[in-house]
Amino acid sequence: QLVESGGGWVQPGGSLRLSCAASGFTVSSYYMKWYRQAPGKERELVAGIVYNYGRTNYGESVKGRFTISRDNAKNTVYLQMNNLEPEDTAVYYCNARDLWGQGTQVTVSS
Repeated sequence: QLVESGGGWVQPGGSLRLSCAASGFTVSSYYMKWYRQAPGKERELVAGIVYNYGRTNYGESVKGRFTISRDNAKNTVYLQMNNLEPEDTAVYYCNARDLWGQGTQVTVSS
């Protein structure tokens, strides 16, 4: 099971940190990913962290602004989002293989 939290409303230029708490498996053994889906758009990959060595990858639109990380002791994956833009408004989902969380809404507006 994956449970996301940390979404909310923030003004442009602000920051949020999303959390994805996993149960039933260990996040360090899976390729953990964050996706997002904005209204009327397809779901897109935002960031991923590979199970071995913790290598990370990012979507082009968030490179340099977002950072994915994990805390193995807490079995949780995070997405630190800085310098948020209105275009980042979406529902953010945590994913591991075919397992999805319920999503958390992020709204960026003034």
